[in-house]
Amino acid sequence: MKLISWNVNGLRAVMRKNFGEFLATEAPDILALQETKCTEADVTPAWEGYSAFFNSAEKKGYSGTALLTRIPPLSVSTGIGVAAHDREGRVLTAEFAGFYLVCVYVPNSQRELARLPYRQEWDRDFLAYLKALEALKPVVCCGDLNVAHQELDLARPKDNTRNHGFTAEERSGFQAFVDAGFVDTFREFEKAGGHYTWWSPMARARERNIGWRIDYFLASATLRPRLNRAWILGDVTGSDHCPVAVDLA
Repeated sequence: MKLISWNVNGLRAVMRKNFGEFLATEAPDILALQETKCTEADVTPAWEGYSAFFNSAEKKGYSGTALLTRIPPLSVSTGIGVAAHDREGRVLTAEFAGFYLVCVYVPNSQRELARLPYRQEWDRDFLAYLKALEALKPVVCCGDLNVAHQELDLARPKDNTRNHGFTAEERSGFQAFVDAGFVDTFREFEKAGGHYTWWSPMARARERNIGWRIDYFLASATLRPRLNRAWILGDVTGSDHCPVAVDLA
């Protein structure tokens, strides 16, 4: 089973670029999208063979998540059941026979760390949500988590120690997921640095591979025996992020 996650930084924009070609070439069983910035009504479907589910923010053109799936889900839900978090379309959960798939677009702490306290609250509440799901069946969580976990997950760690996405608080928040038993699937297969999923649009950062790994697939430890592969599709353009993928037996 091939699962792909991609922060498209505007679904309508990427659909005018290479989205159709990407979908046809990669042919995932399930595709999770973040930062869609639209409602389902704003786009003309271009995903024959897939069922589509959207969770859009109350604020027009902001945030948002979506799922395209060839496998009929048993159920689909939006949000995490906390009103303070559920206005921005950041979480979409689909239940399948063997696991829950949670597509998430984690809040950015913003420049000057204006939203860091909220981000810490989010991390705690989102982890509690995942653990509640996991009590029922295993969980696969994918999306833009807006944090580089370790120094090898970004090109210039020393220059970014107090920048949003690499603060001690955000990294500790991510570590809490690992400590709770969720596996960073990419690191099960690749221990080296230099592998990134987001690049600034400035100063030819992507061409120079001055990037950050902030897009992940996390999985319940009980799913580890089913994990065949986890990888980054670094050649896929169309967004400032590239897709990430896993193959589950």
